[in-house]
Amino acid sequence: MTEHTESLADSFRAGVTTVRNDKFHRYELRVDGELAVISQFIDRPGHIDFTHTETRSQFKGQGLAKVLAHFALDDVVASGKRIIPHCPYIAAYLQKHEGYGQDVDWPAEKPVGEPDNE
Repeated sequence: MTEHTESLADSFRAGVTTVRNDKFHRYELRVDGELAVISQFIDRPGHIDFTHTETRSQFKGQGLAKVLAHFALDDVVASGKRIIPHCPYIAAYLQKHEGYGQDVDWPAEKPVGEPDNE
């Protein structure tokens, strides 16, 4: 499990931590120890396939999913793997934020659904 408690550029409040939880195949963001956002993935040879991102209702609208997406994508790039964005939220984040293009393998089919995590 990879854990970061240092502030990210998008992190704006104390008590926010991000981890990669390999046991549950997801990245997690916690606020004061409480699970707030998850981004599920499948660890494939040479790739991390993001499948779903979800923010718990009491944490929506605070920009926390962006913080987790930033952490998760940076973690994948640092590991030397490539990103497959089947998750609509991760796909939308990648389209809005430069710097990941060379590390993304866009799926043949477009992600289904609209992100509603913020």
